[in-house]
Parts: sequence; C-alpha cells; structure tokens
Amino acid sequence: MGAATSEERQGTLLAEKVWSRSWKDVLSYVGLTASSLEHVWATTRSLKPKLRPTPTSRKVDASGNAEETLPQLISLFLPEFPAWMSEQKQLKILGFVAKGSFGPVLKVLDCTKDTVCAVKVLPKTEVLRRDTLKQCKEEVSIQRQVSHAFIHGIGDSWQGLRHLFIMCSYCSFGDLYMLWKRIGRFEEEPVRQFAAELVSVLSYLHDLGIVHRDVKMENILLDERGHIKLTDFGLSRQLPYGERAYTICGTLQYMAPEVLRGGPYSHSVDWWSLGVLLYSLAVGTFPVSPEKDHLNMLKSVNQSAYEMPEGLSSSLALLLSELLCRNPHQRLRHLYQFESHVFFRGSTFDPILLQKYPVHFVLNVREWEPMTLLESDGFAAFDCDLSGVMLSPVPA
Repeated sequence: MGAATSEERQGTLLAEKVWSRSWKDVLSYVGLTASSLEHVWATTRSLKPKLRPTPTSRKVDASGNAEETLPQLISLFLPEFPAWMSEQKQLKILGFVAKGSFGPVLKVLDCTKDTVCAVKVLPKTEVLRRDTLKQCKEEVSIQRQVSHAFIHGIGDSWQGLRHLFIMCSYCSFGDLYMLWKRIGRFEEEPVRQFAAELVSVLSYLHDLGIVHRDVKMENILLDERGHIKLTDFGLSRQLPYGERAYTICGTLQYMAPEVLRGGPYSHSVDWWSLGVLLYSLAVGTFPVSPEKDHLNMLKSVNQSAYEMPEGLSSSLALLLSELLCRNPHQRLRHLYQFESHVFFRGSTFDPILLQKYPVHFVLNVREWEPMTLLESDGFAAFDCDLSGVMLSPVPA
C-alpha cells in the first residue's frame, strides 16, 4: 500500500485525540454541550445512511478472532453500560411485565443460568429527550452499593444500539398497587407488616445518605413469599445529612409539601410518601385526590385536614398523623421513633426476622400473571428481535 497522505495522517491523529478524551471532552471538542445531545442524536439518525455502512465494527484480536464493537458514538453515550456481547448471555423473552416511565419491563429467561429475570428497557432517545443521562448512571450506581432484604436487586446492565438494559430479579406477585386495586382496603395486620418492612429499608437507605424520592405502591414489588422489594431508584440521589435538595420530582399524590414547593427538603420526604401509602392501604383511598400539576397539588395538600376515618385503631391513626405532618422537622423520621411507637408494639424491624415467615395475606391472593407480548404495544422501533425467541441485537 502507498504511504498515507498528510490528510490521512492528520485524520488518524485527530481520531486518536478525540477517542482518548472523556465523552464530555469530546462534546466540548466539537463545540457541543450536554444539553445539545438530543440534537446530535437526531442529526446522527438523519445522517445514518451516510455515516454507517454497518451498525457495528469488528476488531480482530491477536489470535485472529473477530469481536463486535459498538460504533464510537454509541459507546460514548453512557460508558457505564457495557456493549452487548451475544456470546455472554442469551435471553428468551417470556412476557411483558409492565410499562415503565421510560420503556417496557420484560420477563425473560436467562438461558445461561436457567433463571427467570426482569429486564428494564430504556430507549436512548427517551433518555436524551428527558435529559436524564446522569439519572440513569446514578440509578445503577446506587443500586450497586446497596444490599438489603427488601431492596429489589439488579444484575447486569448493558447497552444495545438504541436502548439501555438493566437486568433485575423477577417478582412473580407483581407490585403492591396491583394487589391494592384487586382487594381494596387492607386489614391492619398486613399494613403493620408492610410498614415495618418499609421502615426497615428506608432507614437503611437514609443511613447511607440515599433519599429515594419516589416511594409509592407501584415501586414496591412482592416476592414469592409475599415480602416487599423496593424498586425503581431512577429518582434517588445521594444526599448526605445536612444537605438539601430542590428538584420537584416524584409522583404527585405521594409528594411531600416541601417537594411540591420546590424545596429545600431532605430525607424526610420519603416518610411523608410512606404515610400516603399506608393511609391508602388502610383506608382504601388516597388521602388527597390527584391534581393536574404540582401547584394545584400543593394547594390541595395544604387545605386537607387529613382527618382519620372511623374504623382505624387509635395507634394506626396516630402513626398516620405523625407521618402526614406538614412540618418535616416534626414528622416521624428516625428508626428509634418507630421502634417505640405504640402501633409497632411487639414488632421487629430486623429484616431477617421480618422475612422469617411468609406473608399469608399475599399468598392467599391468586398469583398475578404478566401480560403477554401480544397485549403490549410500543415495540415497533425496538432494536431487539422480539419476533423471535432470543433477546439479542439485530442490525439497524
């Protein structure tokens, strides 16, 4: 072959220089900012036929074996999510579990381990549109550092050409909201069981400086023995004690008044959300009806008297009133306060003891079955072969 031209040598040096820098530096190098990522992504989509003869490149190692690698732009999207390697894992799609806030959650069989798991699917375009790259990274980072009996653990995470994937354990009984919608008002004993488990896990998170910010029935899964698994850490963040947050986020009906006002707030917002959840379980309705936006929701929360309906025991009514306290400094928020509370007299907050026996209240309810893929929608642009049986990337 002839010697490389001056332009070719300059192009090679430029490519090496760009690749050696972090993805933020790369964006800066070409005159872009993180806020303009969505525009870049839209541009690359429109230029796809010109930019890409094949969706992946192939790298040959010393032994002569070819290895698929993602294009440079895709790899830079979120380096914390490694590229999919089909030889590492084969996943057979079994069903459609839920429609998450970003994308679907699938029930899959991990053929390499012969275990059933769930996979959260996050479309990259949606992540870009909502400007939640940092949030996705934070979610995985937080769940990697926590380990608790009542936290829904995650497994591998990876990326395809157009999606991010987070694997987690599969809970066959669905979530607490589905159970609540099916049977309505709970008796006091299961309310106490779920409350103790949630107090245990929230105290654990707060001790680590983590605030969940989206405690709600939909984010509480039920395992095969009826115990809870707190999930969806997409809105969680590290918040050391003494620091305050200001972001308005979460689910309107569960938001504490200080969140609805735009802060400042701290870990005590999770205890307000717990109060809303326990009230709904015990009474059968939410304490305040949903509103169209956070300003109207704040007005309704401030105007509500939060009167406890008849039929609740005095101890449960007291617990709810102390959780649904508008002043976060007077709200129940420390483990020792729950340990000495009259509602939990004779109860434990030790996760090992709490999960010693199955929750018969849950087991007596007919096991929930997920919808099939035919009952779901929104998969038209999915970059995995859903028409077949294997979950693996296909050429775009």
